[in-house]
Amino acid sequence: MSARLQILIAIVTVIAFFYIGNKVRARVIELKYALVWFFLAVVLLIMDLAPNLLENASRLLGVALPINMLSLLGFAFVLIILYSFTIVLTNENRRTKRLTQEIALLSRRISELEGVLRDSGISIDAPDTATADPRPEHEVQAQK
Repeated sequence: MSARLQILIAIVTVIAFFYIGNKVRARVIELKYALVWFFLAVVLLIMDLAPNLLENASRLLGVALPINMLSLLGFAFVLIILYSFTIVLTNENRRTKRLTQEIALLSRRISELEGVLRDSGISIDAPDTATADPRPEHEVQAQK
């Protein structure tokens, strides 16, 4: 690999590292999800600065060509990302199911309490949900 290409790869990797770090700082990406990308950037930088490392690792593991070793590492990285997304998706599905159940129980309780109040002669004006703004209060105030 030429020195120009090594320098270019190093520059792009460092820029990507800082770009991801900026997204974490701006709270666009959570740190726990960005750690995989930080790890990839560090590994890529190490391989760029020590090009013989990939050749030695491929020889040690019995892989015929260093490019095949790189493909194997890329495939392993994709599998790690897919596994982490599977965990996140599973947790979000559990959380959504639990929140849906809690909302249903609370709606039922509200209906029961409204029925008790109606039976005792107290009138209740239900909020008009058609005109209510579904955005959080801080977003509504920021727009004004």
